[in-house]
Amino acid sequence: MIYLADFHIHSKYSRATSRLMDLEHLTTYARMKGLHLLGTGDFTHPKWLEELSSMEEQEGIYVYNDMNFLVTGEISTVYEQGGKLRKVHHLVLLPSLESAELVNDAISEHANLEADGRPILPISSPEFVEIILSLEPKALIIPAHAWTPWFGVFGSKSGFDSLRECYQDQTKHIYGLETGLSSDPAMNWRLSELDGLTLMSNSDSHSPYPWRIGREANAFDLKELNYKGIYKAIRHNQLAFTIEVDPSYGKYHWDGHRNCGVRLEPKEAMRLGNICPVCKKPLTLGVLHRVEELADRPEGFIPKEARPFKSLLPLHEVISKVHHHNLSSQSVWDLYNKFVNEFGNEYEVLLNVNMEELRRIDRRVADVIQKMREGRLRVRPGYDGVYGELIVEKKLMDFM
Repeated sequence: MIYLADFHIHSKYSRATSRLMDLEHLTTYARMKGLHLLGTGDFTHPKWLEELSSMEEQEGIYVYNDMNFLVTGEISTVYEQGGKLRKVHHLVLLPSLESAELVNDAISEHANLEADGRPILPISSPEFVEIILSLEPKALIIPAHAWTPWFGVFGSKSGFDSLRECYQDQTKHIYGLETGLSSDPAMNWRLSELDGLTLMSNSDSHSPYPWRIGREANAFDLKELNYKGIYKAIRHNQLAFTIEVDPSYGKYHWDGHRNCGVRLEPKEAMRLGNICPVCKKPLTLGVLHRVEELADRPEGFIPKEARPFKSLLPLHEVISKVHHHNLSSQSVWDLYNKFVNEFGNEYEVLLNVNMEELRRIDRRVADVIQKMREGRLRVRPGYDGVYGELIVEKKLMDFM
């Protein structure tokens, strides 16, 4: 059976996160999206860990209201290496809440865990990996949103040029990498260093709504859902596939300056010496730029062990753009609910439902979904913290 999982989310105890990121709302919206498994997020926060302890557990999977959860959290390490301040975020997967308690006891020596659901530790990445695995050998440490400028392992602002440079002798314990919204597997295939790693996709959601939660996900083909199966699949690059947003949709795909309204493709930024033409300060270099800098393979290269992926945009985004309504407006919700109530969940709508059936609900939205399935959508690239924007061609709109 195929299980769709989003492991990287945050709870209401993380900064800049919706107060609705509680078990009740996470369960409701994960089910609407079509997810079978959700990361708990923020296991390091004492109050959230206490709330999680109310769930029933079986083989490393915790259940709340018929929704499955796996113990996860994001932890930041901030330290100096090579004369540069490094800021690297790590996604941690654990087999139990008991393991989470052991980890929390150890890292509480380095940070106030009640201050934020994503704690900041003043230790190096290899030291962090060593601490976690000494406490829980079956833990998985995944470099989070690996390419984002400020907090990714390959980020242009505070990252490294290789996994080995970052994790040093602990690199052997890194089995996966989170590609992030601004990159997809095809971009990561251009780095031979990543061969054999499981390229994972998660939402990093700070909001429970379906246009954030599950916008990226991992598909596991398992006979039974348990931590052992998840661990094996990630360690041995055995995902069935991943669900990706178009990388142009991500907030850091192209280069630019948000305050200056400057958005540039990497070649144009390089021509300008990576300097903003408005304020004359260094540009925020996006993910595509960094891939070009570090790649040792041409665009289009596909490794033998590459796993397939599907490119989607959230249904809310499609409805909002087609009908010119705000993303969270009631009219968008009403049409979204028509689709979900009719066909079960959002992924079913985007991936599987017959086009004629979709056109019964809304022909305009159905036609855009068809273009998405065929890989013909266009997205204006995001940059410097600004999300990309779906482009609906005028000819198509006139036809509708």
